[in-house]
Amino acid sequence: MTSYDVAVIGGGIVGSAIARLLGGADLSVALLEARGDVGDGTSKANTAILHTGFDAKPGTLESRLVARGYHLLGEYAAATGIPVERTGALLVAWSQEQLDALPGLRDKAARNGYTACEIVDAAEVRRRVPALGPGALGGLTVPGESVICTWTTNLALATDAVNRGVRLLRGHRVTAVHQGADATRLTTTAGEVTARWVVNAAGLGADRLDALFGHDRFTVTPRRGELLVFDKLARPLAPCIVLPVPSSAGKGVLVSPTIYGNVMVGPTAEDLSDRTATGTSEAGLAFLWEKAAALMPALTEEEVTATYAGLRASAGRDDYLIDLDAGQRYLLVGGIRSTGLTAGMAIAEHVAGLLGEHLDLAQRAGLPAPPRMPNLGEAFTRPYQDAAAIAADPEYGRVVCFCERVTRGELRDALASPVPPADLEGLRRRTRVMNGRCQGFYCGARVREIFEGENE
Repeated sequence: MTSYDVAVIGGGIVGSAIARLLGGADLSVALLEARGDVGDGTSKANTAILHTGFDAKPGTLESRLVARGYHLLGEYAAATGIPVERTGALLVAWSQEQLDALPGLRDKAARNGYTACEIVDAAEVRRRVPALGPGALGGLTVPGESVICTWTTNLALATDAVNRGVRLLRGHRVTAVHQGADATRLTTTAGEVTARWVVNAAGLGADRLDALFGHDRFTVTPRRGELLVFDKLARPLAPCIVLPVPSSAGKGVLVSPTIYGNVMVGPTAEDLSDRTATGTSEAGLAFLWEKAAALMPALTEEEVTATYAGLRASAGRDDYLIDLDAGQRYLLVGGIRSTGLTAGMAIAEHVAGLLGEHLDLAQRAGLPAPPRMPNLGEAFTRPYQDAAAIAADPEYGRVVCFCERVTRGELRDALASPVPPADLEGLRRRTRVMNGRCQGFYCGARVREIFEGENE
């Protein structure tokens, strides 16, 4: 089938969440992704924080959807096994100006409906995070902030969509739009797709796709964020997310535990013109190293096991841009910044509210249960630790990646899943394989053999 009721363009977290929700209705839905895999763009590289929305601009659509998405994704994570650690966060004031700003930030959180923040003194800051560098004057607690697996979130939503009957079309980059009286024909790099309605959730490419529909209302600027990942031995240094007090220069650099047991420092914020520039830079990493030395000096005694960079879709505005054009049967979901990880399911709900005036979105009876995702979280039981799982299936006892303790059984399951990986990077995001200290130096060849053998 190449003709659908709705085509959702963009297989990141937002697009996958929208496709999942629409897939529950009595509609034919296609999810088009330009790359070879879902979640291979903006969604794969971010700070992976489940935000409460305490610091959003009050009254904005983003503020409302982040707060709503926090609860929706939290519930969905519990249902699907997406790993979440409720670490909490601490904003640390390092100057009198920052200390003076804390009451305003607490009030701002309250205006966003989040009332759990508490101002604490320097001694309490030190008690909560003993490894902090000297000079902290006080802090603001945000107990609801959490770390989550962004990879599993994206994959769970896409898998759920496919299980509900959504047709996932990977490698379909839209190059032209032809609007007819009753349907829109999308020319893609893998053929033509026709749909009555089109939803643009194309992330970094949303403005260019918007232009193909004849609009000129925003420009996406790729904002590069580089990050340092420290070894798991550093994890006790960061018991919670350590946030800077925001300034006019932005949110600044944070120190955060990761769901995989590491410690992360970043991101930088650099506006670029190249929408593919996901490489790290010598200047960016030097800046982060200097920040790490000041914020948490003991970190510099630990090993950096990885560096990476992600691109946020900055649209030069303080809010999401979600707009429905009924005449064109077209809906734009643009300007979704890093908060899209948290807000994705709420954005889908909002989109359904707009489309519901034109389409019957009543959910079908007998929808499949949400998928149960493999656990990638270090704080929870992994297959190599599960004696019952190994007894039932010895493949879960055959470790292939010794840095991350990934087993042959997990690789097999990922390759046989409803949304299998298109390449080794996709397999890494599904299992953590090659994600550890050696970055695949020791296991890479064996992993490739398994990957290629399973695809013969």
